Amino acid sequence: MADWVKVAGSLSAISAGSRTTVWGVNSGHSIYRYTNYDGSPWINIPGALSDIGAASDGTVWGVNAGNQIYRYTGDQGTTNWAGIDGSLVRIDAGSRTNVWGVDSASGIYRYTNHDAKPWIKIPGALSDIGAGADGTVWGVNGGNQIFRYTGDQDSANAWKSVNGSLKRIAVGSRTNVWGVDPGGSIYRYTNNDASGTNPWVNIPGNATDIAAGADGTAWHINSAGDIYRYTGDQPS
Repeated sequence: MADWVKVAGSLSAISAGSRTTVWGVNSGHSIYRYTNYDGSPWINIPGALSDIGAASDGTVWGVNAGNQIYRYTGDQGTTNWAGIDGSLVRIDAGSRTNVWGVDSASGIYRYTNHDAKPWIKIPGALSDIGAGADGTVWGVNGGNQIFRYTGDQDSANAWKSVNGSLKRIAVGSRTNVWGVDPGGSIYRYTNNDASGTNPWVNIPGNATDIAAGADGTAWHINSAGDIYRYTGDQPS
């Protein structure tokens, strides 16, 4: 695949905030951070998570198999993870102040930036969510329908439906949105909701999870746990 370079390792979920902030978890719930060196690409971080969200400013959040929520503090103190009240099954962080998640009942939650009362419930129902550094948020529901958050522009309509069918979505910024459809095909947003009848362009490859950074970075993993970084925007 000319559009992707394979990176050694095995992961079951991945998130990218930028070219230098990429995190993942494997099938055994071990946590890994990208070293920015393909020759020895991953360093194990203590803890156990089932999903992870990494932001361009270095912010990292995760949830474990018991739906408990954690924020990474290993760059600030002696403990690697601070437990945060709540229960989520999927989480994503665009920045320190733009953190979103969904719970086991498809409820949508946004971080309040105050640990004592950390979450505000947002109307709607989603199964996966992606948050960008610039405040952009997208989600998909259990029927693989796609939505972009507009609640900061129109309080009566929190979500705008966008054509397409995706089961996973990742957002780096308003202009870097990627998804995976139910068959594993990879799509990148064209930045035009009315782009013909399909606002998505298919990118070669097959994935189970996708990651998108604020700087245009994209990664994906497949059903075998293989890891790939997007190079389709670079000279061949």
